[in-house]
Amino acid sequence: MHDLTTIARQFAESIQQLSPLGSGLINDTFLVGTTDQPLVLQRINQQVFPAPELISENLAVLARHIAEKPAGAVRLHLPTPISTLSGQPFYQDSQGNFWRALSYIANGHSLKKPRYLQDARQTGFALAHFHRLCSDLPVQTLHDTLPGFHIAPDYLRHYWHIATHSTAPVDAFCQQFIEHHQAMTDELEQAKHSGELQLRVIHGDPKLDNFLFDRHSGNIIGLVDLDTVKPGLVHYDIGDSLRSCCHIADTGQFDLALCSAWLDGYLAQAGAFFSAADGHYLYPSIRLIPFELGIRFYTDYLDGNRYFKTTYAQQNLLRAHGQFRLCSDIIDKEADIKALLQPLMCSSF
Repeated sequence: MHDLTTIARQFAESIQQLSPLGSGLINDTFLVGTTDQPLVLQRINQQVFPAPELISENLAVLARHIAEKPAGAVRLHLPTPISTLSGQPFYQDSQGNFWRALSYIANGHSLKKPRYLQDARQTGFALAHFHRLCSDLPVQTLHDTLPGFHIAPDYLRHYWHIATHSTAPVDAFCQQFIEHHQAMTDELEQAKHSGELQLRVIHGDPKLDNFLFDRHSGNIIGLVDLDTVKPGLVHYDIGDSLRSCCHIADTGQFDLALCSAWLDGYLAQAGAFFSAADGHYLYPSIRLIPFELGIRFYTDYLDGNRYFKTTYAQQNLLRAHGQFRLCSDIIDKEADIKALLQPLMCSSF
């Protein structure tokens, strides 16, 4: 597909090894071994990120902000951008593809699911630590690299447009679930527009496998995949991280014990920037994100699988089923989840 060695040599003179890295659904990612330090090479998916140069600018702003923190204040490694040998923030190949390089976080590995409650607790703590580090970074200094990302009413409108024109077979379960629960898509956006919730710097994609655990200690040491860092509601991050950590894929259930551990970790760090209104909208965020993602998966299935990477035609449909089953279980467990939230909120603030 590409001459990867030639591309990698734009960022480092001596390339010793190239291998695929991670299993992301958007960008193509490779680990590059060099005679100096290894680096991460990525091709930016321009169907998803039509202005990849804005990602580079955001990462530079974030790296400068983190570098200015006092010694000992930063407890997470974040990948930092590496310029080309000619001093450019990215390389554009002859086919128009944008490539960039990032620092590699050594001794880190990702998890597909938590092994212990402590894994979930650390994940919540690490996300809150990222939010806290960025809480004094003015949102206007960052570009919105994905306009409309996590704006659930827009995803719903797009779904109805695609559903009206699609020739793919309709799935009755997905269709009925969306119709029955579509009113929930407006709640967070209405709170934002009314001023109850404020825009902050968010990660944008804090699923579990974007947190790196140390291979030796088992502690979280890094947070990666920063392309979606942008202004947004921290509730999008909270809902997405809990969705990823607490989803029991085999049964479609939401794990309350993992949720409790995650919230304990998050709220232990969040007191510096969390408000009463933020706490009020925690449950709606937990419920919304799997519903939103289910809509996106199902819409992509109806639209011919244009957005998310797939290996077979029904994959996005099955992904949508999984998210809607999770959302259904969260709705069934509303009282239990709110019971977890209440004492944690009272003890944290």
